[in-house]
Amino acid sequence: MGQRGSKQSEVRVLLLGLDNAGKSTLLYKLKFKSSVSTVPTIGFNVEMLEGRRNGNHIALTVWDIGGQGKMREHWDSFHQDTAAIVFVVDSSDKRRLNEARRELENTLRSDELRGRPLVLLANKQDVNGALTVTELKDKFNLRKICSDRDWFVQPCSASTGFGVEEAFRRIVQMVKLPSDPGAMKDNIKETMHYITRH
Repeated sequence: MGQRGSKQSEVRVLLLGLDNAGKSTLLYKLKFKSSVSTVPTIGFNVEMLEGRRNGNHIALTVWDIGGQGKMREHWDSFHQDTAAIVFVVDSSDKRRLNEARRELENTLRSDELRGRPLVLLANKQDVNGALTVTELKDKFNLRKICSDRDWFVQPCSASTGFGVEEAFRRIVQMVKLPSDPGAMKDNIKETMHYITRH
């Protein structure tokens, strides 16, 4: 029997990656369970997703931040109060892997993200020649750069849906829950206030 009025934890998840990695497509595949045509994100999208962990409801506020060069300069504005980082990589675009690795390394150096779990989504696994999870782990040197945090690499395809639900379940299992479930509402307001000022 479920308890009525049981508290729901609210956590904030950052969805990052280079432009054209498939972040928004993944987010809307999760939210609406269907393929949604997206255009490059200028700015950010915010969606609430519901998950369960150990029988408890968790509300994930997912901030999908644009991956163009100009937007990446502002990624650190979104680091505060983040419970997990989801970094999406186009595993079929070998020429941009070094660029993606640099951006991930820069992100993980943030003091505000210290110890936060990372889920690396190896997207576009349906494309011929896409790198495998093992190849991406090695290419990104994840054992070294994630030595101080939990991390996981999930193969997926935003367009076909392969691995997307599994990725979401992994994120729900790995997020750091805040001690005060009500704290997140204020953080969203503060972030919006910060963004409108800058």
